[in-house]
Amino acid sequence: MNYLFSRSATGVMGILSEPVARNLGRFCGYLASYFCRGRMRMAARHMNRALGTGTDLRQASREVFANYGRYWAEIFWIRSHGVKEVDRHIVVDGIEQLRKARDAGRGMILAFPHLGNWDMAGCVALREQIPLTAVVQAPLRRRAREYVVELQRKLGIEVVFAEERGISTSALVKKLRAGGAVALLSDRDLTGTGVPVQFFDEETTLPAGPATLAQLTGAPIFPMAVYFQPGCGHRTVVYPPLEPATTGSLEQRLRIRTQRLAHALEAMVREAPTQWHLLRPNWPSDRNGTGPV
Repeated sequence: MNYLFSRSATGVMGILSEPVARNLGRFCGYLASYFCRGRMRMAARHMNRALGTGTDLRQASREVFANYGRYWAEIFWIRSHGVKEVDRHIVVDGIEQLRKARDAGRGMILAFPHLGNWDMAGCVALREQIPLTAVVQAPLRRRAREYVVELQRKLGIEVVFAEERGISTSALVKKLRAGGAVALLSDRDLTGTGVPVQFFDEETTLPAGPATLAQLTGAPIFPMAVYFQPGCGHRTVVYPPLEPATTGSLEQRLRIRTQRLAHALEAMVREAPTQWHLLRPNWPSDRNGTGPV
């Protein structure tokens, strides 16, 4: 059903202009907020963490859904129209950091939150001639996987599926050692077995992948975000690389670096909290009902 919906949505968005597709996506996302009550509650919890008390959490959460709708509308629209039109409306802050790593022949790890439209990083990598590989959660069905691979290829992104644990790790290390970039969504631990951190002043776990790959290869970790601009376009921000931990055991070094990443993710989210469309439990308190909201 997901595959058929994606194909249908691609067909519909393909016949629309970019502004119409974008605004239709926002409308559909906003409408969905009235029906997805569990996800709406989760969005409100996360908005409470990012915005604090004294905020209209219901309205902020509906804006989260609207931005998530925009994200999918853009993805489906690009699938039909390609990246050239989108690329003209992307501005990048801090690109010299990636260029310096690229020119030195170094691999680089790009760590993203579920913010704005992170897939647009593929357009930036294409423009800068940086080979980019992304780790993606694997769809269950073969045709859905093929659709994901084809879509990401249009964005200049090679896909490695997250479920292929041993293969993905060795493949990513190889990409980094060859001077490529690896993109990782880093603000949600899918397995619940990641590195313990304080994230928005509450203990949870974040994926060990960025710090582990950096430890194995020496590649820098660049926190990176792609924000929606008002109207058409995106603003991509490349933040300074995380300082590596140089003392302590391997476990301690991984934990220190992941905590530094957690602080960077917090700062990125606070730049545009309602663009943070993380709609699933991300803290233990989300699962046992003891968290905020």
